[in-house]
Amino acid sequence: MPFKIVRNDITKMMVGAIVNAANTSLRMGAGVCGAIFSAAGSKELQKECNAIGGCNVGEAVITKGYNLPAKHIIHTVGPIWEGGNSGEPNLLRNCYINSMKLAKKQGCKSIAFPLISTGIYGYPKDEALSIAVEAIKDYLETDDMMVYLVVFDKKSFALSKQRFSDIEKFIDDNYVDNSKYVRYRSSRNQNEYIDEIDSLSLKPLKVNRSIEDVVNNLDETFSQMLLRLIDEKGVTDVQTYKRANIDRKLFSKIKSNKDYNPSKRTAIAFAIALKLNKDETLDLLEKAGFTLSRSNKFDVIIEYFIEQKNYNIFEINEALFAFDQLLLCS
Repeated sequence: MPFKIVRNDITKMMVGAIVNAANTSLRMGAGVCGAIFSAAGSKELQKECNAIGGCNVGEAVITKGYNLPAKHIIHTVGPIWEGGNSGEPNLLRNCYINSMKLAKKQGCKSIAFPLISTGIYGYPKDEALSIAVEAIKDYLETDDMMVYLVVFDKKSFALSKQRFSDIEKFIDDNYVDNSKYVRYRSSRNQNEYIDEIDSLSLKPLKVNRSIEDVVNNLDETFSQMLLRLIDEKGVTDVQTYKRANIDRKLFSKIKSNKDYNPSKRTAIAFAIALKLNKDETLDLLEKAGFTLSRSNKFDVIIEYFIEQKNYNIFEINEALFAFDQLLLCS
Protein backbone atom coordinates (compact mmCIF):
# COMPACT_ATOMS: atom_id res chain seq x y z
CA MET A 1 0.00 0.00 0.00
CA PRO A 2 1.18 3.58 -0.58
CA PHE A 3 2.50 6.39 1.60
CA LYS A 4 0.59 9.66 1.94
CA ILE A 5 1.31 13.01 3.54
CA VAL A 6 -1.95 14.45 4.88
CA ARG A 7 -2.99 17.57 6.73
CA ASN A 8 -5.13 16.44 9.64
CA ASP A 9 -5.40 16.02 13.38
CA ILE A 10 -3.68 12.71 14.14
CA THR A 11 -6.20 11.91 16.88
CA LYS A 12 -8.91 11.78 14.20
CA MET A 13 -7.13 9.32 11.90
CA MET A 14 -9.10 6.11 11.32
CA VAL A 15 -6.17 3.72 11.10
CA GLY A 16 -4.91 0.57 12.77
CA ALA A 17 -2.46 2.56 14.88
CA ILE A 18 -1.43 6.14 15.45
CA VAL A 19 2.04 6.96 16.73
CA ASN A 20 2.60 9.04 19.82
CA ALA A 21 5.81 11.07 20.13
CA ALA A 22 6.37 9.91 23.70
CA ASN A 23 8.87 10.57 26.48
CA THR A 24 10.94 7.78 28.07
CA SER A 25 8.68 7.58 31.14
CA LEU A 26 5.53 7.32 28.97
CA ARG A 27 3.95 10.15 30.94
CA MET A 28 1.37 12.47 29.42
CA GLY A 29 3.22 15.42 27.93
CA ALA A 30 2.53 18.49 25.85
CA GLY A 31 2.03 18.90 22.11
CA VAL A 32 1.10 15.80 20.13
CA CYS A 33 1.56 13.57 23.16
CA GLY A 34 -0.85 15.62 25.28
CA ALA A 35 -3.42 15.76 22.49
CA ILE A 36 -3.33 11.97 22.06
CA PHE A 37 -3.68 11.31 25.79
CA SER A 38 -6.58 13.74 26.08
CA ALA A 39 -8.44 12.34 23.08
CA ALA A 40 -7.88 8.71 24.08
CA GLY A 41 -8.80 9.22 27.73
CA SER A 42 -5.80 10.19 29.82
CA LYS A 43 -6.64 8.23 32.96
CA GLU A 44 -7.00 4.84 31.27
CA LEU A 45 -4.13 5.40 28.87
CA GLN A 46 -1.77 6.55 31.61
CA LYS A 47 -2.61 3.50 33.70
CA GLU A 48 -1.61 1.17 30.84
CA CYS A 49 1.55 3.18 30.17
CA ASN A 50 2.49 2.98 33.86
CA ALA A 51 2.16 -0.79 33.68
CA ILE A 52 4.58 -0.87 30.74
CA GLY A 53 7.03 1.22 32.73
CA GLY A 54 8.90 3.16 30.07
CA CYS A 55 10.47 3.16 26.62
CA ASN A 56 14.01 3.80 25.43
CA VAL A 57 14.89 6.35 22.73
CA GLY A 58 14.37 4.87 19.27
CA GLU A 59 12.22 2.00 20.54
CA ALA A 60 8.43 1.56 20.54
CA VAL A 61 5.68 0.10 22.73
CA ILE A 62 1.97 -0.33 22.11
CA THR A 63 -1.25 0.33 24.02
CA LYS A 64 -4.94 0.28 23.24
CA GLY A 65 -6.48 3.24 21.45
CA TYR A 66 -9.31 3.69 23.97
CA ASN A 67 -11.54 6.58 22.76
CA LEU A 68 -9.59 7.18 19.56
CA PRO A 69 -10.75 6.03 16.10
CA ALA A 70 -7.43 4.16 15.91
CA LYS A 71 -7.37 0.69 17.46
CA HIS A 72 -3.87 1.08 18.90
CA ILE A 73 -1.43 3.75 20.01
CA ILE A 74 2.24 3.09 19.37
CA HIS A 75 4.47 5.12 21.65
CA THR A 76 7.97 5.86 20.38
CA VAL A 77 10.61 8.10 21.92
CA GLY A 78 12.45 10.37 19.51
CA PRO A 79 15.92 11.77 20.15
CA ILE A 80 16.56 15.23 21.55
CA TRP A 81 18.46 17.30 18.98
CA GLU A 82 22.05 17.89 20.10
CA GLY A 83 23.52 19.04 16.81
CA GLY A 84 23.31 15.77 14.90
CA ASN A 85 26.54 14.20 16.11
CA SER A 86 25.12 12.09 18.93
CA GLY A 87 23.43 9.42 16.82
CA GLU A 88 20.18 11.37 16.44
CA PRO A 89 19.56 10.44 12.77
CA ASN A 90 19.81 6.71 13.41
CA LEU A 91 17.70 6.93 16.57
CA LEU A 92 15.01 8.89 14.74
CA ARG A 93 15.01 6.39 11.87
CA ASN A 94 14.61 3.59 14.41
CA CYS A 95 11.49 5.30 15.78
CA TYR A 96 9.77 4.91 12.42
CA ILE A 97 11.06 1.44 11.59
CA ASN A 98 10.34 -0.03 15.03
CA SER A 99 6.87 1.53 15.08
CA MET A 100 5.97 0.02 11.71
CA LYS A 101 7.35 -3.37 12.72
CA LEU A 102 5.30 -3.31 15.91
CA ALA A 103 2.17 -2.28 14.01
CA LYS A 104 2.73 -5.14 11.57
CA LYS A 105 3.18 -7.59 14.45
CA GLN A 106 -0.19 -6.47 15.84
CA GLY A 107 -1.86 -7.04 12.48
CA CYS A 108 -2.37 -3.36 11.65
CA LYS A 109 -2.85 -2.60 7.98
CA SER A 110 -2.38 1.15 8.41
CA ILE A 111 -0.40 3.52 10.61
CA ALA A 112 -0.26 7.31 11.05
CA PHE A 113 2.84 9.20 12.21
CA PRO A 114 3.42 12.73 13.39
CA LEU A 115 6.75 14.31 12.50
CA ILE A 116 8.66 12.90 15.47
CA SER A 117 11.10 14.98 17.57
CA THR A 118 10.35 18.29 15.81
CA GLY A 119 8.53 19.85 18.76
CA ILE A 120 10.18 20.56 22.11
CA TYR A 121 12.95 18.05 21.24
CA GLY A 122 14.16 20.55 18.65
CA TYR A 123 14.98 18.35 15.67
CA PRO A 124 15.23 20.53 12.51
CA LYS A 125 12.03 19.95 10.55
CA ASP A 126 13.61 19.56 7.13
CA GLU A 127 16.11 16.96 8.36
CA ALA A 128 13.46 15.14 10.39
CA LEU A 129 11.17 15.03 7.35
CA SER A 130 13.93 13.61 5.17
CA ILE A 131 14.67 10.85 7.70
CA ALA A 132 10.97 10.03 8.13
CA VAL A 133 10.33 9.74 4.39
CA GLU A 134 13.45 7.66 3.76
CA ALA A 135 12.65 5.26 6.64
CA ILE A 136 9.07 4.81 5.47
CA LYS A 137 10.18 4.30 1.86
CA ASP A 138 12.70 1.65 2.86
CA TYR A 139 10.17 -0.21 4.99
CA LEU A 140 7.51 -0.20 2.28
CA GLU A 141 9.87 -1.88 -0.16
CA THR A 142 9.11 -5.15 1.64
CA ASP A 143 5.68 -4.44 3.17
CA ASP A 144 2.25 -3.33 1.97
CA MET A 145 1.16 -1.32 5.01
CA MET A 146 -0.69 1.97 4.40
CA VAL A 147 1.43 4.71 5.99
CA TYR A 148 0.38 8.30 6.68
CA LEU A 149 2.57 11.19 7.74
CA VAL A 150 0.14 13.56 9.44
CA VAL A 151 0.85 17.29 9.41
CA PHE A 152 -1.44 19.44 11.56
CA ASP A 153 -0.60 22.71 9.80
CA LYS A 154 1.78 24.06 7.17
CA LYS A 155 4.17 25.39 9.83
CA SER A 156 4.81 21.80 10.92
CA PHE A 157 6.09 20.86 7.46
CA ALA A 158 9.43 21.98 6.07
CA LEU A 159 10.89 21.05 2.69
CA SER A 160 14.62 21.74 2.59
CA LYS A 161 15.26 25.42 1.83
CA GLN A 162 17.51 24.59 -1.13
CA ARG A 163 14.99 22.19 -2.69
CA PHE A 164 12.13 24.64 -2.13
CA SER A 165 14.13 27.50 -3.68
CA ASP A 166 15.16 25.41 -6.69
CA ILE A 167 11.58 24.35 -7.42
CA GLU A 168 10.26 27.86 -6.80
CA LYS A 169 12.75 29.25 -9.32
CA PHE A 170 11.84 26.56 -11.85
CA ILE A 171 8.16 27.45 -11.43
CA ASP A 172 8.93 31.15 -11.79
CA ASP A 173 10.90 30.47 -14.97
CA ASN A 174 8.42 28.07 -16.54
CA TYR A 175 4.92 28.48 -15.12
CA VAL A 176 2.46 30.24 -17.40
CA ASP A 177 -0.69 31.72 -15.90
CA ASN A 178 -3.04 31.52 -18.88
CA SER A 179 -5.54 33.80 -17.14
CA LYS A 180 -3.18 36.74 -17.79
CA TYR A 181 -3.31 36.14 -21.51
CA VAL A 182 -7.02 35.52 -21.87
CA ARG A 183 -7.54 39.26 -21.38
CA TYR A 184 -5.52 39.89 -24.54
CA ARG A 185 -8.52 38.82 -26.58
CA SER A 186 -10.15 42.18 -25.89
CA SER A 187 -7.04 44.28 -26.57
CA ARG A 188 -5.25 42.38 -29.35
CA ASN A 189 -6.30 40.69 -32.51
CA GLN A 190 -6.75 36.92 -32.60
CA ASN A 191 -3.47 36.19 -34.38
CA GLU A 192 -1.41 38.11 -31.84
CA TYR A 193 -3.13 36.25 -29.01
CA ILE A 194 -2.42 32.86 -30.57
CA ASP A 195 1.23 33.82 -31.16
CA GLU A 196 1.56 34.83 -27.51
CA ILE A 197 0.19 31.52 -26.24
CA ASP A 198 2.26 29.46 -28.69
CA SER A 199 5.45 31.14 -27.50
CA LEU A 200 4.68 30.06 -23.93
CA SER A 201 4.06 26.39 -24.59
CA LEU A 202 6.31 23.54 -23.51
CA LYS A 203 9.85 23.74 -24.85
CA PRO A 204 10.65 21.34 -27.69
CA LEU A 205 11.57 17.95 -26.33
CA LYS A 206 14.58 15.92 -27.31
CA VAL A 207 13.69 12.83 -29.27
CA ASN A 208 14.75 9.98 -27.02
CA ARG A 209 13.14 7.09 -28.87
CA SER A 210 13.14 6.04 -32.50
CA ILE A 211 10.50 6.85 -35.10
CA GLU A 212 10.08 3.09 -35.59
CA ASP A 213 9.25 2.70 -31.92
CA VAL A 214 6.58 5.40 -32.14
CA VAL A 215 5.00 4.04 -35.34
CA ASN A 216 5.06 0.40 -34.24
CA ASN A 217 3.17 1.17 -31.04
CA LEU A 218 0.51 3.58 -32.25
CA ASP A 219 -2.37 1.26 -31.38
CA GLU A 220 -1.25 0.45 -27.85
CA THR A 221 -3.54 1.24 -24.94
CA PHE A 222 -2.18 2.72 -21.71
CA SER A 223 -2.15 -0.68 -20.04
CA GLN A 224 -0.37 -2.35 -22.94
CA MET A 225 2.27 0.36 -23.13
CA LEU A 226 2.81 0.25 -19.36
CA LEU A 227 3.39 -3.50 -19.36
CA ARG A 228 5.71 -3.24 -22.36
CA LEU A 229 7.75 -0.53 -20.64
CA ILE A 230 8.01 -2.60 -17.47
CA ASP A 231 9.57 -5.41 -19.53
CA GLU A 232 11.84 -3.04 -21.46
CA LYS A 233 13.10 -1.33 -18.30
CA GLY A 234 13.91 -4.69 -16.73
CA VAL A 235 11.89 -4.20 -13.53
CA THR A 236 9.27 -6.37 -11.87
CA ASP A 237 5.60 -5.59 -11.40
CA VAL A 238 6.12 -5.30 -7.64
CA GLN A 239 9.03 -2.89 -8.02
CA THR A 240 6.94 -0.82 -10.41
CA TYR A 241 3.83 -0.33 -8.30
CA LYS A 242 5.84 0.23 -5.13
CA ARG A 243 8.02 2.85 -6.80
CA ALA A 244 4.84 4.41 -8.16
CA ASN A 245 3.30 4.57 -4.67
CA ILE A 246 0.37 2.64 -6.14
CA ASP A 247 -1.80 0.10 -4.35
CA ARG A 248 -1.30 -3.50 -5.52
CA LYS A 249 -5.03 -3.91 -6.15
CA LEU A 250 -5.11 -0.93 -8.49
CA PHE A 251 -2.10 -2.24 -10.39
CA SER A 252 -3.85 -5.60 -10.80
CA LYS A 253 -6.90 -3.84 -12.28
CA ILE A 254 -4.73 -1.98 -14.78
CA LYS A 255 -2.80 -5.11 -15.70
CA SER A 256 -5.90 -7.23 -16.24
CA ASN A 257 -7.83 -4.66 -18.28
CA LYS A 258 -6.07 -3.53 -21.45
CA ASP A 259 -8.59 -0.67 -21.85
CA TYR A 260 -8.20 0.67 -18.31
CA ASN A 261 -8.17 4.49 -18.18
CA PRO A 262 -6.09 5.75 -15.24
CA SER A 263 -6.18 9.18 -13.63
CA LYS A 264 -3.49 11.62 -14.68
CA ARG A 265 -1.74 11.30 -11.31
CA THR A 266 -1.65 7.52 -11.64
CA ALA A 267 -0.22 7.72 -15.15
CA ILE A 268 2.48 10.15 -13.99
CA ALA A 269 3.27 7.95 -11.00
CA PHE A 270 4.04 5.05 -13.32
CA ALA A 271 6.19 7.30 -15.51
CA ILE A 272 8.18 8.25 -12.41
CA ALA A 273 8.42 4.62 -11.28
CA LEU A 274 9.85 3.60 -14.65
CA LYS A 275 12.24 6.59 -14.73
CA LEU A 276 10.90 7.79 -18.08
CA ASN A 277 12.39 10.87 -19.70
CA LYS A 278 10.10 13.74 -20.72
CA ASP A 279 9.56 12.33 -24.19
CA GLU A 280 8.57 8.89 -22.89
CA THR A 281 6.44 10.43 -20.14
CA LEU A 282 4.43 12.43 -22.67
CA ASP A 283 3.95 9.27 -24.77
CA LEU A 284 2.61 7.34 -21.77
CA LEU A 285 0.36 10.21 -20.69
CA GLU A 286 -1.00 10.53 -24.21
CA LYS A 287 -2.20 6.92 -24.09
CA ALA A 288 -4.38 7.93 -21.13
CA GLY A 289 -5.53 11.15 -22.80
CA PHE A 290 -3.30 13.57 -20.85
CA THR A 291 -0.24 15.75 -21.32
CA LEU A 292 1.95 18.13 -19.30
CA SER A 293 1.15 21.83 -19.38
CA ARG A 294 3.16 24.88 -18.40
CA SER A 295 -0.07 26.45 -17.12
CA ASN A 296 -0.39 23.83 -14.37
CA LYS A 297 1.92 24.11 -11.33
CA PHE A 298 1.53 20.40 -10.61
CA ASP A 299 2.80 19.59 -14.11
CA VAL A 300 5.68 22.06 -13.84
CA ILE A 301 6.85 20.47 -10.59
CA ILE A 302 6.71 17.03 -12.21
CA GLU A 303 8.74 18.36 -15.14
CA TYR A 304 11.30 19.79 -12.71
CA PHE A 305 11.93 16.37 -11.13
CA ILE A 306 12.10 14.62 -14.50
CA GLU A 307 14.65 17.17 -15.73
CA GLN A 308 16.65 16.63 -12.53
CA LYS A 309 16.40 12.85 -13.10
CA ASN A 310 15.09 12.53 -9.56
CA TYR A 311 12.56 9.71 -9.65
CA ASN A 312 12.03 9.34 -5.90
CA ILE A 313 8.26 9.60 -5.70
CA PHE A 314 8.35 10.27 -1.97
CA GLU A 315 10.55 13.33 -2.48
CA ILE A 316 8.29 14.44 -5.32
CA ASN A 317 5.29 14.17 -3.02
CA GLU A 318 7.10 16.22 -0.37
CA ALA A 319 7.49 18.99 -2.93
CA LEU A 320 3.92 18.71 -4.19
CA PHE A 321 2.64 18.94 -0.62
CA ALA A 322 4.85 21.96 0.11
CA PHE A 323 3.38 23.75 -2.92
CA ASP A 324 -0.22 22.79 -2.03
CA GLN A 325 -0.64 20.34 -4.91
CA LEU A 326 -2.26 16.91 -4.98
CA LEU A 327 0.10 14.00 -4.37
CA LEU A 328 1.09 11.09 -6.58
CA CYS A 329 -0.67 8.11 -5.04
CA SER A 330 -3.58 5.76 -5.60
